Amino acid sequence: RYFNVYGPRQALSNPYTGVCAIFSARIKNRHVPLIFEDGQQSRDFIHVSDIVKANLLVMNDPRADDQVFNIGTGQPTSILQIAQLLGRLYGGSPPPTLNQKYRAGDIRHCSADIQAIRHLGFAPQIALEDGLKELVTWGREQAAEDRVEAAAKELEAYGLTSG
Repeated sequence: RYFNVYGPRQALSNPYTGVCAIFSARIKNRHVPLIFEDGQQSRDFIHVSDIVKANLLVMNDPRADDQVFNIGTGQPTSILQIAQLLGRLYGGSPPPTLNQKYRAGDIRHCSADIQAIRHLGFAPQIALEDGLKELVTWGREQAAEDRVEAAAKELEAYGLTSG
């Protein structure tokens, strides 16, 4: 089970691709990052290269046969921290907007228990800030259409936000 995967080559123009790509598109288009709730909800962010390493490990280790593994870092990071860090890495961004709205189905905190895959020798290698630097370096060269406002209106129209 993959947790919040980020890294280069994400679809920066897709408002459903993941918060790192969404915030990148907002910042690149000189828009303030939009955060639901209060920004303190947390997720486990793992770099795509660590996902590749985990996949190769379980494909080549017979102890992994018929097992289920959580693939993450085991470290929660708040959504607000992600927005602030990306803003700094892109060279500055106004403080994020905390809209205090809640999306149906969102959970407050989510981080991986990676003990099972650690027993196979897996350990995440890419520190969050280093991975985000790589995303930003790649992202600077990419076109990114900011579609967050339209996606937020769609959620509201379907009654999937409250607050």
